[in-house]
Amino acid sequence: MTTKSIIIGTAGHIDHGKTALVRALTGVDADRLPEEKRRGITIDIGFADLDLGEVRVGFVDVPGHERFVKNMLAGAHGIDLVALVIAADESVMPQTREHLDICRLLDVRKGLIILTKKDLVDEELLDLVRSEAEELVAGSFLEGAPIMAVSSRTGEGIEALKAKLRETGLAVAARSEELVTRLPIDRAFTMRGFGAVVTGTLIAGEIAEGQELELLPAGTRVRVRGVQVHGSSVARAIAGQRTAINLGGVEAAAIERGMMLAPSGRLRPTAAVDAQVNLLGNAPRPLRSRQRVRIHIGAAEVLARVRVLAEGGEIKPGQSGLVQLRTETPVIGVLGDRFILRSYSPQVTVGGGLILDPFPARHRAREIEAARAHLEILMKGDRTHQLAMFVASADRHGLQRADIAARTAWRDEVIEAAISEALSAGAILDLEGVLLDRKAFDELKQLVIGEIAAYHRREPLLRGLAKEVLRERFFAHAPTEVFRGVLAVLEKEDALVSEKEIVRLREHTRELSTEDSSLRDRLEKIYEDAGLAAPSLQEALERSGAPAQQGRKILQLLIDSGQLVKVHGEMFFHRAALAELTRKVRDHGARQSDRAIDVAAFKDLAGISRKYAIPLLEYLDRQRVTRREGDRRIVL
Repeated sequence: MTTKSIIIGTAGHIDHGKTALVRALTGVDADRLPEEKRRGITIDIGFADLDLGEVRVGFVDVPGHERFVKNMLAGAHGIDLVALVIAADESVMPQTREHLDICRLLDVRKGLIILTKKDLVDEELLDLVRSEAEELVAGSFLEGAPIMAVSSRTGEGIEALKAKLRETGLAVAARSEELVTRLPIDRAFTMRGFGAVVTGTLIAGEIAEGQELELLPAGTRVRVRGVQVHGSSVARAIAGQRTAINLGGVEAAAIERGMMLAPSGRLRPTAAVDAQVNLLGNAPRPLRSRQRVRIHIGAAEVLARVRVLAEGGEIKPGQSGLVQLRTETPVIGVLGDRFILRSYSPQVTVGGGLILDPFPARHRAREIEAARAHLEILMKGDRTHQLAMFVASADRHGLQRADIAARTAWRDEVIEAAISEALSAGAILDLEGVLLDRKAFDELKQLVIGEIAAYHRREPLLRGLAKEVLRERFFAHAPTEVFRGVLAVLEKEDALVSEKEIVRLREHTRELSTEDSSLRDRLEKIYEDAGLAAPSLQEALERSGAPAQQGRKILQLLIDSGQLVKVHGEMFFHRAALAELTRKVRDHGARQSDRAIDVAAFKDLAGISRKYAIPLLEYLDRQRVTRREGDRRIVL
């Protein structure tokens, strides 16, 4: 029989008996700090576990005092069920309401209400408290939830509560297996003989002994030396379990609450997120642009500035809206992560939100409407549409698979399935591993075709436009794969021809006027007659009588056609002269026992000076006619 693991978080006002209830259920005192023992109140989150046969419960016991709500929030992430605790002798109190609001904002879906201290009240008062509890949760996820009355002191109702916890726990939906491992760290300490130990609720994936992980946002690579679940060593921990991990490669002093363990190289820190925010109806004031707030995400608390993505720049209490939050320190968040929003001062819970884009651009005023449309799709679309929207937001830069993983925490197979569907729908293209939006691709195609056509109009005699010029003009900030991919698709579509370092339109031809044709013939004759004593470019142009600029264009035509060959700098030779030289060198090599020729012999053979000899020998080396060995060449 497979045991199901779930996390139950307590919630409720100070001194309503949350810790005593956990102790009555599990036998564990979740208050571990000396100050908690001395003062008799819970200051920080505590943990305990309960084996209910088919269900294994990990309890997260949270402080109820308003001063320690930030500690409560460090433990509230990742819970499957909430146990809303209300003392029968005091009924609903301020932190009862705030904790319920927090659970609602974190999208907790199930729970139950526990009336503690039953032994201190009569049935009439107990019924009144029950009615007030029902009134409190009306319209929330706890409406209609079981209400159990217990006494942690006498034990009355505890066994019935265990049975109800087991029943409710079995009804909790299984955690998604489509997300990579993530463990938000809520405690870090050193254990003698073991080193650094961290604890947290494993919200996704699994962690196994020997695994390499990354400590974020620091980016430190660590190794899992040991895993414990509910105080027992195990080979691996799975999502939904309270987990203690012994880490190698890091000191406990370098680990802080709010850090996260994830697969190496998978997730990335961010300093800004686009999100949907829901403001509580009892929030003291609207949420406005430039307002400083506290964000609680996972086990972390960070300060941030708000920018409301709507006209008027504010969200009123009880309303929802889209915002960009720019954090003062890096956070780890992905699409779908929920967070709590608290005012900077005084520290009260004002709302919560849902991360939509963890790596957004800064939105200019004129781009707000487009940004809102983008975020609406991320909020309501399926994974294929979400992936396509992330790619679209990258515009001409495109995204790689690692970029999608950092934004979503999806497993590889989930990413590939979404990519496959988006490709089939024609929403994106895969250019050598870079995903590009179809609209951005079509725009780039038009720009490239237009630029090459304009170049042909300006320079009708030249073969085409240099690829590097094209790349710097439109692809300077895009991955090389996008540039190559766009050219490859255009070539496949017969729109252009790619020839080494240049590109031209398929239909581009260079038709010469009578004057240009005559100039071409004169230039070719000059080099053909010169043989291996080729003139300088300036001399050739002067002899031909051509204007410098036009002469250079005609010269390029001769090079493109292969009639002239560039040997070095502006030193050009007719191909017939080079062919004859190659024949002479090979004949010479065949007559030598060692197939060698030195510079002096080469000069005599070719009938040229050293000015031409060295460049021509280096040309023959490049053409693999000869191979240099010291001061001589070997004829191949």
